[in-house]
Amino acid sequence: MGEMQFDARERQDPAQREQDLFAKLPEFLGHAVSKAPGWAEYLQGCDLAGVTDRSALARLPVLRKSELMEKQKARPPFGGFLAGDLSGASRVFMSPGPIWEPQAPGLDPWNGARSLFAAGFRAGDVVLNAFSYHLTPGGFILDQGAIALGCTVFPAGVGNTDMQIEVIETLEPVGFVGTPDYLKVLLDRAKDQGRDVSSITKALVSGGALFPSLRQEYEGQGIKVAQCYATADLGVIAYETGADTGMVVNEDYIVEIVRPGTGEAVSDGEVGELVVTCFNPTYPLIRFGTGDLSKIVPGQSPCGRTNMRLAGWMGRADQRTKIKGMFVDPKQVAEIVSAHPEVSKARLAVRRDGESDVMTLSVETASAENGLGDRVASTLRDITRLKGAVELVAPGGLPNDGKVISDERDYG
Repeated sequence: MGEMQFDARERQDPAQREQDLFAKLPEFLGHAVSKAPGWAEYLQGCDLAGVTDRSALARLPVLRKSELMEKQKARPPFGGFLAGDLSGASRVFMSPGPIWEPQAPGLDPWNGARSLFAAGFRAGDVVLNAFSYHLTPGGFILDQGAIALGCTVFPAGVGNTDMQIEVIETLEPVGFVGTPDYLKVLLDRAKDQGRDVSSITKALVSGGALFPSLRQEYEGQGIKVAQCYATADLGVIAYETGADTGMVVNEDYIVEIVRPGTGEAVSDGEVGELVVTCFNPTYPLIRFGTGDLSKIVPGQSPCGRTNMRLAGWMGRADQRTKIKGMFVDPKQVAEIVSAHPEVSKARLAVRRDGESDVMTLSVETASAENGLGDRVASTLRDITRLKGAVELVAPGGLPNDGKVISDERDYG
């Protein structure tokens, strides 16, 4: 594997890292509001100079992806969230939604090199990149990271499996990057055709779940596979350094886990929505709600990297659900909780009873006195305009899965 760190920052004291990130945050926030009118409006009235720690950051509003999409639609293409103009961006992309993203400056704008290094990629490696280069940043994220690391990239993109097998046989790349499943498609097809693709010994995958059985199958064929968690807007947020030890958060990102529908941090180990602040000068994203669920894995990685760890992707936090023809949003559940100080947490379950939707709001509370159930039921009706049953649960009694709205209707 050679040297075991991409740079010294990976091993710095966690308190020092936190101090460094928050030391540069107020100036960065100032840059965002002075250059991007969307941020100036969104953060109006916030004390940005005072955002020097997590509790101050938590007072800023969360900007969720769905909201950014609406703002971009109202003020195309970037909703006013681009800092300056497009002259600083070498590419611009459109992801499904549609949502627009400019490419940040620099050789590795999505911070992919570190994740490739952790997966065993080194300068001089030839890498087959099977992520899509079409419309979205997908293919470019790790393409640029690999080039920054000193690798040579074959931009294969998606599909043309037979041609890709010919490429592998001829170029003999040692590395593969792409979705977890497509590597198997290539290996199976090569086997059917009696072609040699054994040059590939390492892979970095993203964009889907890498199931343990599939990882084992790859290892059985001599391919060590790691995954990274990346999004089009933010780049590589976290990456694996060894199976089953969680994903280490990338440098230069501030990651929070909040209760869906709110901006409040949950405790370590509790599942919630991943909210990320990144220091992208072209396209600043501040407390950006990804809509993905994850949790913090307590303790440090055995690999020696000191940044916090995430459990990877655990589902969607955007649980807006249609019940009896009306949309109910996690924000509304949060409103119900804040209307009753005795309630610490709530979860709304929707089921079918015959041909109609029924909903039950379970709330965690230590005090079941003075008609709390009835009072919560009436708040539920006021806020959602729908009737539902209320169930009182002891503190800690609700599942730790990040679900604020659980749709349990059978669509089969």
